Amino acid sequence: MATQATTQRSLSFLQIAITLQTLTIFLQAVSAGLLLTASYGEALHSVGARVMYGASMLYVLAAVLAWKPGGGSPRPIWYATGFLVLASVQVVVGIAHVPSVHLPLGVLMFGLSLLALARR
Repeated sequence: MATQATTQRSLSFLQIAITLQTLTIFLQAVSAGLLLTASYGEALHSVGARVMYGASMLYVLAAVLAWKPGGGSPRPIWYATGFLVLASVQVVVGIAHVPSVHLPLGVLMFGLSLLALARR
């Protein structure tokens, strides 16, 4: 009984982490649009990148915590780690100002995050 409650709590933490990640990626798309139209767009996008990266790290932590007590499949850990790798690449190409990679990768990350959210 305690294991089931722990698993449900961890599962809901995992859902919260995926939701947060998806939301931050979406907000990055909004702030990218503001880069073109507002003077504060660059600062907002920069802060958002840090928040999105933190959300990706939180997703990894939530996946590990959901897996460990329940002894379930480690597959969500691989998904979360993949997102963290994509987020790392996204940050690097964003800092390097390579929009031809940065923009499509952001769209891919948003789509994959939505897919992960729908699977939960």
